[in-house]
Amino acid sequence: MANTTLERIYPFFIVDDLAASIGFYNRQLGFETDLLIPDNDPFFAIVSRDNVRILLKHITEHIHPVPNHTRHEWARWDAFIFVSDPDALFAEYQSRGVAFHETLADTSDGLRAFELKDQDGYVLCFGKPL
Repeated sequence: MANTTLERIYPFFIVDDLAASIGFYNRQLGFETDLLIPDNDPFFAIVSRDNVRILLKHITEHIHPVPNHTRHEWARWDAFIFVSDPDALFAEYQSRGVAFHETLADTSDGLRAFELKDQDGYVLCFGKPL
């Protein structure tokens, strides 16, 4: 069997308000919108920054986001995003007025990291191993 390299993974989040979610990622976190489907009255989007992409989808008013921590308190994160310089990204996000779920620190998990919640309560951890 040939070895195949896995390249990336993109989290897929169910959202309540697609426009608000896109706005959060773009304005607060410096992402850009790569795709909206369909063009008129979109329900699906892909936002990206560098090599990170997040898929966002609004399904119906009856289907809501279910972040991991709402099902299992010990499951803190919905996505871990590896960053080369957590301190610089933390400073950038501070300058944008982002509210942090956990501030920048060396964690007991062996990371230099910080956490934030997005528009729908998904917890994103940005960091790298110590």
